[in-house]
Amino acid sequence: MKTVLVIGGGVTGLSAMYELNKWKKENQSDIRLVLAESSAQLGGKIRTVREGGFMMEAGADSIVARKANEMNFIQELGLEEELVYNAAGRSYIYSDGKLKLIPADSVFGIPASVESLAKTTLVSAEGKVAALKDFYTKNEGFTKNDSIGEFLEHFFGKELVEKQIAPVLSGVYSGDLSDLTIASTLPQVFDYKEKYGSIIKGFEENRKAFQSGGGKKFLSFKNGLDALIRAYEEKLNGAEILKNTQAAKIEKADGRYRVTFTNGESLEADHIVLSIPHNTAEKLFDDQEIEKEFSGLKNSSLISIYVAFNIPDSELPADGTGFIVANTDELTCNACTWTSRKWQHTSESGNLLVRVFYKSSHPAFASLKEMNKEELLQVALADIEKSLGITAEPAASEVTNWTEKMPNYLITHPKTVAALECMLAEDYPGVWLAGCSYYGVGIPDCIENGASTARKIIENI
Repeated sequence: MKTVLVIGGGVTGLSAMYELNKWKKENQSDIRLVLAESSAQLGGKIRTVREGGFMMEAGADSIVARKANEMNFIQELGLEEELVYNAAGRSYIYSDGKLKLIPADSVFGIPASVESLAKTTLVSAEGKVAALKDFYTKNEGFTKNDSIGEFLEHFFGKELVEKQIAPVLSGVYSGDLSDLTIASTLPQVFDYKEKYGSIIKGFEENRKAFQSGGGKKFLSFKNGLDALIRAYEEKLNGAEILKNTQAAKIEKADGRYRVTFTNGESLEADHIVLSIPHNTAEKLFDDQEIEKEFSGLKNSSLISIYVAFNIPDSELPADGTGFIVANTDELTCNACTWTSRKWQHTSESGNLLVRVFYKSSHPAFASLKEMNKEELLQVALADIEKSLGITAEPAASEVTNWTEKMPNYLITHPKTVAALECMLAEDYPGVWLAGCSYYGVGIPDCIENGASTARKIIENI
């Protein structure tokens, strides 16, 4: 009897196990399916906390609607009736001590029209003129594996990128734009430059692709994002789910693999899916060459702090859902989401719930990561008072520290992943990489990656 072991019970591992279990039932296979999760609950970076009438997503807070609509996991899991969408609203950039609107006609801060560029209050007249270079400068050397920061600066000039685009894109992809590739962030900018001769014109011509659904760009579930995890778990009858079971070592054993766990137990498997962070996966191998390749992958860090107040949500600007910080000298945080405004189901009373983000790219992060939760809460309250003028005592809070746990797709990332895939295929056939450390950070990306990994195993079997 063949055995497949999935290590890691985040959404990637659950998706892989779901596909394998579905195939097992449809084909009446006697294959043994085992999922091992080191913590007491499944979900990985998806975790919903409920306190004082507020709902706080300690990890990911939503799913990109456009990507989810192209897939069928919501229907397969029976979650259609649970769907909720974000409220439409404007985003701000905090700059020069003020909240300034990001132009409505922009995508990740990139102008989608000349009018959008002309009307922005974030860039000087000189910066706007410099950005017009996009219309008459050809791409003569960049490829999708080059830095997106250098690419955008070459065609837009420095000011537009630094003051309007970088705060947004860096916020989404957790890293300095100079270290991130075009391919791993926003490959459309390259495609549009090639096809239309102008990035701005490309976004203008394809505006509908980014504005479809009106303001409903993201979705969640009315009882919390962990409804997705519960639905997967309920569908896994026929598979063994081992919680509080952390893998410690993978060894070759007569054409199979023996996996030893920290609790002293072990099992033998024919296929292993490593749907855990890369810096955890590499510790499972007693193999210096594998460790060397894994070392090419890097993580960044993120601390998020929810703060709830017993004051009405209407205290905030009427048309906004949050802000990004342009200048690290002005606030300690990198961004702030007005969660109760963006997601009405997160506040039963309609009172204010905000989420403040602190990233390892900020110069102050070295001191932040040494603070305890109460100290971090005080830092968040100071940022909230300075940016929003709110001085009320918090009614609830939740601090999440993802130190060295956020994938950072450097320019070398694709080559490193490809080298790891080749090495595993040759030296450890049947051991598969999966998850956001390698193939994409969004929930739909992780779900698709888990499913595609399962399909590879099925073909192999």
